[in-house]
Amino acid sequence: MRGEKRERILRILLAEKRPLSKYRLAKLAGCSFPWVHEFLQLLEQKKLASGIKVANKKKLFDYWLSIHHQPKYREYMVQRPLEFLKSTRLDYALTTYQGDNLIQHFLFPSRTDVYIRKNDLQKWHMVLLKKGLYGKGNFRILLEDEQVFYKRRKINGFTVVCLPQLILDLKQEGGVCGEAAERLLESL
Repeated sequence: MRGEKRERILRILLAEKRPLSKYRLAKLAGCSFPWVHEFLQLLEQKKLASGIKVANKKKLFDYWLSIHHQPKYREYMVQRPLEFLKSTRLDYALTTYQGDNLIQHFLFPSRTDVYIRKNDLQKWHMVLLKKGLYGKGNFRILLEDEQVFYKRRKINGFTVVCLPQLILDLKQEGGVCGEAAERLLESL
């Protein structure tokens, strides 16, 4: 849980445009005030933050990537994945290739990665079995802390994770995705 709490705090710090108090940050992250205060002190020692303000976004992302764990996932093969997503009523948030393609049109969307709520796993599995095949494919459902949906947004009728989460996921993917992450980081 400590890892999830740190990631929640980092996601909020990078996603929020308006200044937050430590108390508000703790509430949004679902953490205690002492835990937020302690973690912010650690970030200050590393010169990544000054109080509640991010001091160096690039280095903060590098730190986040160093503590981030690979989410669990399942893979499927789905024809026309975006059409499938438009037709589903299940909750999701796009990331990596499709998320980047919707925001900056830099990457070819060779795979569709979506975060889902852990409680919806069986529903997603049943729907995906009707629409496609289970196993290595072009569609991944990612299981992660539900706070990954923080500040998600609608773009062209699709739900996409917040920009900091997308940047982190692209950095984790590496290769051309890392280049896409750097381009997005410049706009953050």
